Amino acid sequence: MSSPPTRLVRSLWTLSVHLLTDPRYFTTLAALVVLGDAVLTQLIIRFVSYTEIDWETYMYQLELYLKGERDYALISGPTGPIVYPAGHIYVHHFLYTLTDYGRNLWKAQEVYAGLYLASLALTAAIYKQAGGVPNWVLLLLPLSKRLHSIYVLRLFNDCWAVVAAQAAILAFARSWDALGIVLLSCALSVKMSVLLYIPGLLVVLFRRRGLLSTVLHMLALGLTQLLIGAPFLLHYPWSYLKNSYEFSRVFLFKWTVNWRFLDEELFHSPGWAKALLLGHVSTLVLFGLFKWCQSDGGVWQVLYKGLQRPTQAPSSTPLTADYVTTLLFTSNLIGILFARSLHYQFYSWYATQVPFLAWRTRYPIPVRLVLLLAIEYAWNVYPSTSLSSGALVVANAALVLGTWFGHPEGRTPPTAALSKEE
Repeated sequence: MSSPPTRLVRSLWTLSVHLLTDPRYFTTLAALVVLGDAVLTQLIIRFVSYTEIDWETYMYQLELYLKGERDYALISGPTGPIVYPAGHIYVHHFLYTLTDYGRNLWKAQEVYAGLYLASLALTAAIYKQAGGVPNWVLLLLPLSKRLHSIYVLRLFNDCWAVVAAQAAILAFARSWDALGIVLLSCALSVKMSVLLYIPGLLVVLFRRRGLLSTVLHMLALGLTQLLIGAPFLLHYPWSYLKNSYEFSRVFLFKWTVNWRFLDEELFHSPGWAKALLLGHVSTLVLFGLFKWCQSDGGVWQVLYKGLQRPTQAPSSTPLTADYVTTLLFTSNLIGILFARSLHYQFYSWYATQVPFLAWRTRYPIPVRLVLLLAIEYAWNVYPSTSLSSGALVVANAALVLGTWFGHPEGRTPPTAALSKEE
């Protein structure tokens, strides 16, 4: 018989193997990861200095709003004018009250720490709902230095949009589409980058609900934006729309993370912007035509059924959570790949989605890990270099291509789910 210490070691080894590999232990490992990251985040707040970037501007802009200013063109701060929808104002009104008029940074950091942990928990919930990702990948999520910095050392408003979008994705994956629209609208009211999910969402809603319901869901999304922006739209509508949803905004070359290897003149040229837009739209169209409707006989079959019977779902099979999550994440990644410019805080838009998408490729595991490492490396080089930005673009493109040739409808596409039920 083995000794008690030997049995203990064997038991701990068995438990560790189960935690890392057995799907039944996924939730347990996720809870441990969140708990461990909560400790890590507190240590970061305690021992790493906060860096002021936009927080003072957020508070200054809010004070102008509280004094009665409703013209977006006149709401500005130390780092520039307000360029976010009205939800940004309401979020920071809450923070302004909670943090003693924006002066108590420790309180603000603790709020963002809670927000970061909520994002981590939502990520784990999305992964579990969709499946197809081994337990041990959860251990990669707390390792991002840049992501911790974005949340608790920089206090960027992107974090609020990200968490609301994650909650929306979880709702869509569970077929709670009405709730998903509300949550996505909340995210969009903080940052218009959430629009990157819309192409994938249109495919999901059209296949699941049909043409009429898809139109109604989109109208609901638009209507909520009007309601949220009403205090500004009623007084200065053009000023609000122009500044909060500014699609023609030109970013500074010195802050770009993804296009540093370009000539600055080319970076600022309208022709380059049009080329990126063409690449973005073309890639989405290609995925729509050849990848996202394969399980229902192809896009033309789906469109024919949907247009012929606009009140009924054209999809003959239920859409899996894996399918929905993969489409939404891929739609977001395509937009990021072709973004005019990426700033450091934009990493939060997809940082927790990268491991999931890596497991929607057919690359060997070492290649997947190299891609994750390359992306994390690129986002941690400051200022960006030609090497770091080139690595980022190549890695993002490799993930898109890997998904195209891998599992573009998820590892459990709708037809597979139906055959299992039968």
